[in-house]
Amino acid sequence: MHEFELWDLRVEVVAPEGARIWCGAKPGDHFDLRGEMLHLPPGQGFSIYSLAAVLPLLAAKQRATDPNDWMSTDADIACPDPNCPTRFRIMRTGKRRFRHADTTAVAHPGDGARALAEMVAAGARLAETSELAPTVSRAASARS
Repeated sequence: MHEFELWDLRVEVVAPEGARIWCGAKPGDHFDLRGEMLHLPPGQGFSIYSLAAVLPLLAAKQRATDPNDWMSTDADIACPDPNCPTRFRIMRTGKRRFRHADTTAVAHPGDGARALAEMVAAGARLAETSELAPTVSRAASARS
């Protein structure tokens, strides 16, 4: 089948010892991303502004990257508050396998022959029941 792998991620707050933190986080606060689902520990929050800083990078971090790509080596993202010394460390924690058909309604291109046959059959059924039937029949005859 058509499968792919994504990394599970943990995003953890890191900060210099004794630093004043302005984003409401504490060192060690974190969330996990498993597939497309974000999980916070019970009772812990995460600033929407901090989340906005890391969110655009998460889908890329979940995918396999070349070892020389910065996405493979750089893990710390700065807090969006320029006065806050925290960083958000994105760590890959494990891989998870997904089936294409379980994640989208769009047919996989590898299923093209089957999808094409279904479309042709549906088109033929539609042509038989519509006002276009004589036109479609003439066009099909002209091509043969």
